[in-house]
Amino acid sequence: MLDVAVIEEPAAAEASLDPIRSRILAALSEPGSAAMLAARLELPRQKVNYHLKELERHGLVELEAERRKGNVTERVYRATATSYVISPAALAAVCPDPARAPDQLSARWLLALGARLVQEVGALLTGAARAQRRVATFGIDAEVRFASAADRAAFAEELANAVTTLVGRYHDESTAGGRTHRVVVGLHQIPGTPPGGGDSAPETGTEAGQEN
Repeated sequence: MLDVAVIEEPAAAEASLDPIRSRILAALSEPGSAAMLAARLELPRQKVNYHLKELERHGLVELEAERRKGNVTERVYRATATSYVISPAALAAVCPDPARAPDQLSARWLLALGARLVQEVGALLTGAARAQRRVATFGIDAEVRFASAADRAAFAEELANAVTTLVGRYHDESTAGGRTHRVVVGLHQIPGTPPGGGDSAPETGTEAGQEN
């Protein structure tokens, strides 16, 4: 079972968003049959069996084992992943494009960057799974509390300069066989946390580096 699976097909995304099917996926973190799931979720067995077949058809669950019970064969399923992410590729016609309106102070542009990140890394994971290879990635997750909007602006400027310097130092257009990587750095207030002044509302405006 994968830690995270990326859903790229629209039909599979639709199947995963059905409330009953999402409950079944969560319940199948441990293998179970239609009868076992019906008892766990307090749903009719026939309904559970129908949804299981749909989830299996879209590759969201897989057969774990078959057990013979008298004249009946019990099929035991498991989810293909612990959790799922729907790629923006599933909404290809309307997925955000960060190239459309690049703006370092725009929260919507940051969201578009995140959507592209999910789409590109998801495609890498899908291809690597088919080739039975690993994907070379790197990530940093940190929290920083600023005393003021001015401190945050200064931090963002220093960070941008540092990244620009590193990119300039290591970027090589000429070497044969080189591989192009994407660097994405984002900074945003954690939802639900008060800013430095103690106000529970998030800061807004271009001075705070966010959109109204």
